[in-house]
Amino acid sequence: VQLQAFGGGLVQLGGSLRLACTVSGRTFSTYALGWFRRPPGKEREFVSAISGSGGKTFYADSVKDRFTIARDNAKSTVYLEMNKLKPEDTAVYYCAALWDRSGSDLYTERSEYQVWGQGTLVTVSS
Repeated sequence: VQLQAFGGGLVQLGGSLRLACTVSGRTFSTYALGWFRRPPGKEREFVSAISGSGGKTFYADSVKDRFTIARDNAKSTVYLEMNKLKPEDTAVYYCAALWDRSGSDLYTERSEYQVWGQGTLVTVSS
């Protein structure tokens, strides 16, 4: 399995970006997916997760009501729509996957994920 994230860039305070992560390998719907980020000088932190079926989503408090995670199983892609961006959202964003045949669970712990993408940088200027 390989993950490739893209869509990062420079955006102004209050702006929007959409990140995407393509997943190659096994059947896409058998993977629970997540987005994490590493702000400058900090540890990698959880942002959002989605179950294999797409029926469950979860968000960190810091991004709730501003970010939306979605997946397109036909395109083997997971998205992170980011709105009302703040300087504190500046980070390298990573997508991650773990095999979950049930399709009904989601995961928020970094250690649970098996495969990681290379990261894409998001910079929010004030």
